[in-house]
Amino acid sequence: MTDTAEAARRPELGVLSALAHGAGEQGANIAAAVLPAIRELDEDRARFYGDLVLNSLDDTARRALEAMVKGYEYQSDFAKKYVAQGRHEGERAILLRQLRARFGELPDAAVARVEGAEIAVLEQWAERVLSAKSLAEVLDEPS
Repeated sequence: MTDTAEAARRPELGVLSALAHGAGEQGANIAAAVLPAIRELDEDRARFYGDLVLNSLDDTARRALEAMVKGYEYQSDFAKKYVAQGRHEGERAILLRQLRARFGELPDAAVARVEGAEIAVLEQWAERVLSAKSLAEVLDEPS
C-alpha cells in the first residue's frame, strides 16, 4: 500500500502491508504512505503501529525513508511530543556527562535533580557548567 489516502482509510491494512513488504523495494514508499495515516490514531495504537512499520523496513528502505523526510518538520502533536521528549532526554544526558567530566562521580541527589529538571533549567545549568568551580555553583540558584 503506497497510497496515502488508502492508508488513511485503512491504517491497519497499511501496517500489514508494511509487515509483508517493508523489506522489499517498495518498503520506504509503503512506510511513507502509512506513517502519516497512523499518526491520526490514538497515541497507543499510533506508537505501536509506527514501531511495527519501522521495524519491518530493511536498512535500504530505512535510509530511503530517512532521505524522504530529511528536513521535514512534523505537523502532528504526537510526533512533536516525542521529538521534544527525545531532545529533552538528550539534553539531560549531555549535561550529566559534562558534570561528571568536570566534577567526577555525582551524588544521587544531583542526578535526580538533573533528571527531574525542565528544559529551560537544563539549559541554564549547561551554561553554568562551563565556568563553575563546583557542582553547587552549577545546580544551586545564584545568590
